[in-house]
Amino acid sequence: MVQADRPWQAFYGPDVRPDIGTSSYRNLPELIGSVAETHKSAKAFTCVLPNGMNGTLTFAQVDEMSDALAVYLREVAGLNAGDRVAVQMPNSLSFPVAAFGVFKAGCVLVNVNPLYTADEMAKQFEDAEPHALIIADMFADKVPAATRGHPIPNVIITRVAEFLPVLPRGIVGLVQKYWDRSVKPVEVAHVRLPDALKAGRNHIRTDHVEVGSYHQAITHDDLAVLQYTGGTTGVAKGAMLTHGNLILNMEQAMELLGGDMEKWAEVILTALPLYHIFAFTVNMLAFYWLGARNILIPNPRPLSNVKRAFENYKITWISGVNTLFNALCNEQWFQDSPPKHLKFAGAGGMALQSSVAERWREVTGTEVLQGYGLTETSPVVTFEPLGKTREGTIGIPVPSTDVACFGEDGAMLATGETGEIGARGPQIMKGYWKKPEETAKVMNGDIFLTGDIGVMDPDGYVRIVARKKDMVVVSGFNVYPNEVEDVLAAHPGVAEAAVIGVPDDASGEAVKAFIVKGDPGLSVDQVRAYCKEHLTGYKVPKQVEFRDTLPKSNVGKILRKDLRAEALAQAAE
Repeated sequence: MVQADRPWQAFYGPDVRPDIGTSSYRNLPELIGSVAETHKSAKAFTCVLPNGMNGTLTFAQVDEMSDALAVYLREVAGLNAGDRVAVQMPNSLSFPVAAFGVFKAGCVLVNVNPLYTADEMAKQFEDAEPHALIIADMFADKVPAATRGHPIPNVIITRVAEFLPVLPRGIVGLVQKYWDRSVKPVEVAHVRLPDALKAGRNHIRTDHVEVGSYHQAITHDDLAVLQYTGGTTGVAKGAMLTHGNLILNMEQAMELLGGDMEKWAEVILTALPLYHIFAFTVNMLAFYWLGARNILIPNPRPLSNVKRAFENYKITWISGVNTLFNALCNEQWFQDSPPKHLKFAGAGGMALQSSVAERWREVTGTEVLQGYGLTETSPVVTFEPLGKTREGTIGIPVPSTDVACFGEDGAMLATGETGEIGARGPQIMKGYWKKPEETAKVMNGDIFLTGDIGVMDPDGYVRIVARKKDMVVVSGFNVYPNEVEDVLAAHPGVAEAAVIGVPDDASGEAVKAFIVKGDPGLSVDQVRAYCKEHLTGYKVPKQVEFRDTLPKSNVGKILRKDLRAEALAQAAE
């Protein structure tokens, strides 16, 4: 990759540094403490329940609580620097307290999907070998089965309504215990999070513990997070993200967005789960750095759960995936009263369909800035600069990042040629945890090969064509599912669509479309006729199947791999 050839820098603003260099912070605890000192009594995190009940923590409160947790982990639980701590909870006020406390203790955070089954938890625990687990009580009943064979010595239990005022916290507790029975008895030795914080405070007061001693030696090269890949394309692996990966990636994104975002008074709505790398880095860490107020939604499904948050707070930013923006635009209450203070929305995780971007613009009067990245890249690799969006692209590389496309032989392709996207920069992971052979598969020297097929415009804007594994080959011709899905999404009778390749005797593979109807009267013939108007013949779906829903990940990404597995099983039968 030729570092000197960066045509995309022409789109950087006059105050944007093309290369970040060194950060002003040595590690995440230093950043967290410095920001808290600057903003102190300002509101940092607000958890909003579907009925509007809420609770808020200031920057100073989050800082003090995470200090107390760090001391508990080191002095009471007996953890050492570098020990792993698993955190498994939905968006709540406990999440930043837990994450920041782990960092301050000099330990490594392991984000765990709270909706995992006991078997899925067991696989991740067996791989990460955590020394402590901080988990929401709603999911704690799975702990005994998940830790059988590899016990976790320290378990800390929290609640979704933790740190909310007494009345709403009590109401939520009663509903969970007696109405929906979502909280079952905890059958494992544990301590409650408030009690852990109390014990930590006692040690600070009586033993004069200096929290800074736990992390004063941490540098950019030290491991901060084990972030497991979503597993949408295979077995989940733990990406080793360092303090430097995360700090510099935040700085890269903020630099491209204008360089002076610290001056903005932002309120970001966080409907994506914080355990996912997109919301973790962008929503929680970066907007905390900016001194923004973060509105946390524990569960955005159904979408009416976010209505009160939009009504009661001056939301200026929202992050999401294509399916979230599409679904919001189809909600009558959102159409009738779109957010008045919204400046921008940030999209990632999956391709943003042109029809969805246009509909969002019509409803809200704002742009969706599309970005691109992966768990392994902390996550941001590219982003659309403010006021310089280009339809169908994922923006331009962020500062200090080189991006190019590569052929099957590993050689870099010329601009305009389609190939596998590779990236190099300070946000690239250290490797996969305990899997050097898997690391070697995705690294071409210092270049991370993403597994996504794309192409770069002459001036540096990047376009995603497909996932490498999702590409369909029809009689030797490549068909990219994103392109077909984009056409289908533009049909007024289609609510959602997913495209895969299925075995075909005549052509090797054939295109199959799975569609959720927006118009109950939509027929297969109408779908195929519409596609024939907009696609060349071999790209037109040979098979069309209507579904009530499509399988999705917990962040709303449509899981083509599940559809493909079903189709292959049917073919085998």
